[in-house]
Amino acid sequence: MAVTLKDVATAAGVSRSTASRALSGSGLISEETRSAVESAARRLGYRPNRAASALRSRQSRLIGLVMNNLINASFHTIADVVQRRASAEGYQVLLCITDADPDKERSVLRMLSEHNVDGVVIIGTGQNSDLRDDLMDAGTGVVNVIRGAEGGRAPSVLASDREGAHAATRHLLELGHTAIGYVGGLASANSGRERFAGYEQALRDHGLGVDPEMVERGPFSPAFGAEGTRALLDRRPDMTALFAANHEAVFGVLPTLVSRGVRLPEDLSLVCHEDISWLRSWQPSVTVVDNGAGELGRLCFDLLLRQMRESSELGQAPGRVYRVGAGLVERNSCAPPRTSPLLLPRTIPPRPEPTTVSPQG
Repeated sequence: MAVTLKDVATAAGVSRSTASRALSGSGLISEETRSAVESAARRLGYRPNRAASALRSRQSRLIGLVMNNLINASFHTIADVVQRRASAEGYQVLLCITDADPDKERSVLRMLSEHNVDGVVIIGTGQNSDLRDDLMDAGTGVVNVIRGAEGGRAPSVLASDREGAHAATRHLLELGHTAIGYVGGLASANSGRERFAGYEQALRDHGLGVDPEMVERGPFSPAFGAEGTRALLDRRPDMTALFAANHEAVFGVLPTLVSRGVRLPEDLSLVCHEDISWLRSWQPSVTVVDNGAGELGRLCFDLLLRQMRESSELGQAPGRVYRVGAGLVERNSCAPPRTSPLLLPRTIPPRPEPTTVSPQG
């Protein structure tokens, strides 16, 4: 006969409810008791019936983590935070990658609904707010992070993208740059809109307007980063600084600069939006806008956990937006502009601190 939870509890000398909490990873159980229960379960060959448990408790102990891609370093940080926090609370995480495709995202959200997940964290496309609302109506917690959704009742945890982009552009302007290129995301994403708005406002604050020939906006991908950088270098050899505001594009921006023989900061000053470890070890180290990815992950999980524990928190009002502060981290990739235009060879083929969190209504 199959070993039951009651058999495990008896062997460990604890109650059935204590054995259940120990095996689910509850933080209310002492390490000594947890160890005794887990040892008994292994010795008896116990295999929990998750489906039956979910039916009894109306909880699957599953959390869906929906992400556009595995390129973005901030997504990695948030995934790590969510996984660790979920494990500590006795949940398992289902990772789903959508390739920033709204149709794939829609399919994933439906699949998670069918599996009766208790909560969903979404770094998404900005669409499918109706399915988010359907999940919340069914009692599932939902939180958007980094990229919000148009409409809907799910709360969003966003970085202060406009302020961060403004600080980056202001830094370059204060060094004396006026020919500042921009490689950024599409306006369909809130980060794409807000970072460009920060860039534009900083230029206006210094009496300058946006020069369309200095701007490349496109998909969140390394391929676009390479393409956009090549276009700017070819079109505007007088460019003295570049703000790479599309993080995924940075993986194409830097190799392109190297392939063209562009030296940082002698030929070009560079600021990238969102940090990653190898930007610190790049030669020279790259100045960045730190979007507080760890704090974004912690705050979004706090909101999700509150929703899952308190049904009254499940989206009774339009989605609230929470902001995590962004800050400029100055390194060695920026300097005052050179005195002569950047004349680049055309024959070389290109190769493929603590943050403040405040809610806003």
